[in-house]
Amino acid sequence: MEKLLIKGGGKLSGEINCSGAKNAALPMIAATILSDEDITLRNLPYLQDITTMFELLGSMGANITLDESMNFILSSAKIHDTEARYELVKTMRASILVLGPLVAKFGKARIALPGGCAIGSRPVNFHLDALKKLGANIDLENGYIEASAKKLKGANIHFDGITVTGTENIMMAATLAEGRTVLTNVAMEPEIEDLAELLNAMGAKIQGAGTKEIIIDGVESLKGTSFDIPADRIEAGTYLVAAAVTGGDIKINGISPDRLLSVIDSLKKAGAAIDSGDDFIKLSMKHKPKPVNIETAPFPGFPTDMQAQFSVLNAIADGESFINETVFENRFMHVQELNRMGCDILISGNNANITGVSKLSGAPVMATDLRASASLILAGLCAEGETIVDRIYHIDRGYERIEEKLNYLGANITRLPN
Repeated sequence: MEKLLIKGGGKLSGEINCSGAKNAALPMIAATILSDEDITLRNLPYLQDITTMFELLGSMGANITLDESMNFILSSAKIHDTEARYELVKTMRASILVLGPLVAKFGKARIALPGGCAIGSRPVNFHLDALKKLGANIDLENGYIEASAKKLKGANIHFDGITVTGTENIMMAATLAEGRTVLTNVAMEPEIEDLAELLNAMGAKIQGAGTKEIIIDGVESLKGTSFDIPADRIEAGTYLVAAAVTGGDIKINGISPDRLLSVIDSLKKAGAAIDSGDDFIKLSMKHKPKPVNIETAPFPGFPTDMQAQFSVLNAIADGESFINETVFENRFMHVQELNRMGCDILISGNNANITGVSKLSGAPVMATDLRASASLILAGLCAEGETIVDRIYHIDRGYERIEEKLNYLGANITRLPN
């Protein structure tokens, strides 16, 4: 299993470009199922989750090619299999996103339940309940969701809880439903707006994406188009925190600050000097961070995907702070590893109480999930000595060439082979 060797202590400085957003790209790839015409996606990040989604569509009969400009052209005209098998689904929860498009376009789908999902307590039931309201028949058998419908029909759907993938799934399904669908209590993340923009470019009729109510008027068919994947706000936020914890000075190009307002606000409270324009963010940190209390929340609140990174910033801050995780359970799995490096973090339920320490020490640590692995890398950057991060396949799911980008900014990171 590959590892990252990090020699800490250096300040980050320089400029990098922000990669395309995985969380925008995955639903867009699923959306290509809805059209018989070619869809060209530009600025796709090179990530394991993207590869898995391509493999999933390819297994159904979709054709995926790369043009001379390194853009991906997806053609779903020859899809002949509407099953998403467990072998592919088990590695990526987002594979549930093909459910809505398959039922809308082909009238049936058989999708393996994503690994670890318990029906009822996990938001996958939000997807299924909403599809039922659109007229789909849903059965759960042998670990698979089996869905069918002669023709989906528009409906008024109120989500019982805010779900990003649920909002995306049902928005996609409703584009080919008969009549009008109104979705309320929906997610308002920028990636919802991005998906609606792509679907509208394909001929869908969607209003209100990015607000609390989305209205979709169904159409007969969707056409081909070309579309740019927007920048990854979580990647940008992670590099901004990396600069902050190392006392650095960096500029990230290709990202709108509007996607990161809550993160930027928290970094300013920590003492960072931030300048931004329409498509860049600059950060300079000249002193030890100040502690910042964080409460995660759906957009436009503080993103849960940035919580682990701020755990590191607060761990080396001058004072005490707390983080209240309101979005996901079990989101503090990185804390045990951070404490091995000298952090002083106490967990109580969904709260972390953090007392800043004067220094961190390099240590061998193990990544437990995508954002946790990012926090361990940030801790390694500002620690004394060497840190080895194991199980970095987690980081490769969501960060494009992370060690290359950080090294370009002055870090000293080596990828160690198996």
